Amino acid sequence: MNIGFVGLGAMGQLIVRRLMHAGHAVIGWNRSADKAAPLIEAGMGWSGSPRGVAEASEVVFSIVTDAAAVRAVALGDDGILAGLRKGGVFIDMSTIAPDASRDIASVFAKAGATMLDAPISGSPVTVTQGNASIMVGGDAAAYERVREVLLAIGPKVTRIGGNGLACQMKIAVNLLLMVEVIAFGEAVALAEKGGVAREAAVDAILKSVAASPVLGYRGPFILEGKMPAVPLADVTLQQKDMLLALDLGRKLGSPVPLAAAANEMMNACRGLGIDHNDFVTAYEVYRRLGGQS
Repeated sequence: MNIGFVGLGAMGQLIVRRLMHAGHAVIGWNRSADKAAPLIEAGMGWSGSPRGVAEASEVVFSIVTDAAAVRAVALGDDGILAGLRKGGVFIDMSTIAPDASRDIASVFAKAGATMLDAPISGSPVTVTQGNASIMVGGDAAAYERVREVLLAIGPKVTRIGGNGLACQMKIAVNLLLMVEVIAFGEAVALAEKGGVAREAAVDAILKSVAASPVLGYRGPFILEGKMPAVPLADVTLQQKDMLLALDLGRKLGSPVPLAAAANEMMNACRGLGIDHNDFVTAYEVYRRLGGQS
């Protein structure tokens, strides 16, 4: 299939490689053209605009920073909608507010086109391993048409319901993920304060019933010298999703006190100047509050 891809950041680059590995022809666009160079060398085509990408594709993906960026690449004069061929499908994988996603989808619907929200749950590690999951919101028939393409990205593809509901589910999943990682830091700091070596505490948790995939690859980052130079998700990126969760809870009247507490730990990371790190760095906040450093 001829596939377009808009947004070639850390996740986008990995997804494009998986699509090409599955035999699809991919043409891409990114605001910073230099990020596309390795993919072009690997066989990806290039267009000078999202519109050009859509004109050459049956299915167009995007994964960008926020709702404003999705609107720009999807609905601008040189956007995806302007170039999407009849019967084409636009799949946005960005993590944005459900209402924002539905608003964009309604513009596509009025133009006789189809948009699905399909945020990906995973990190660069899980995408590379082929273990990422994808949640899909939107038209059931369109979902069935593109399901095999989505399975080339990850083995767990689930239609959640109508437009925007996949975005809502992704926010809920990210809330759980963040609270889990923050609680991990709290637990290690508590054990360490009482005399347990940090390495032993991490090892014990990863062998316990509380272990999970996200702690398996992220937990060891808090060991001496293990924090990655390029974070899987830094404080700013992760806090963006917590702010989405807090706003969604407010709109729905659903309490999210643990999300609020986790968000405050991100604020503390900023205050300590460690927000450039992967967000598991919140462990350092607990250490300092406990007088350990």
